[in-house]
Amino acid sequence: MASDARRSWTRRDFPVLLAMPTRWADNDMFGHLNNAVYYELFDTAINGWLAGAGGVDAATTPELGVVAESGCIFYREVGFPQPLTVGMRVERLGRSSVTYALGVFGGGPDDGPSDPAEATVAAVGHWVHVYVDRTTRRATPMPDAVRVALQGMLAVNEQEG
Repeated sequence: MASDARRSWTRRDFPVLLAMPTRWADNDMFGHLNNAVYYELFDTAINGWLAGAGGVDAATTPELGVVAESGCIFYREVGFPQPLTVGMRVERLGRSSVTYALGVFGGGPDDGPSDPAEATVAAVGHWVHVYVDRTTRRATPMPDAVRVALQGMLAVNEQEG
């Protein structure tokens, strides 16, 4: 993974930006966001966005996007009470899977960073959803509405696979 290039990502590298509040309980004993909370942020951002842009009702849709892989690289600390922004982009769009890149930034999506260090990403995550049939749990093509919504987030110079 090209972590050095990703370290310099800014909000401009993400077609979707979502405001995410932090909570008192998100901080660990060291005073920064606990590493497990990043995965909660990613899961909330992706599934919230899919519900709105892709019209996905996770409780009833016949196709489920299940997490097949996830990871995170941490570059600097963030924590409560700091508001956060999660940026989303699609790195790869396949027949039944999608790979997201996610960026965590200090401040809201429309905020100009007051601290120059906050202009770049604090953490970068990756998340792979594989779509499976709700009943059989076998891989299935993703719903057309989801595919159309995701195509708008494809990273520049990336092609469908």
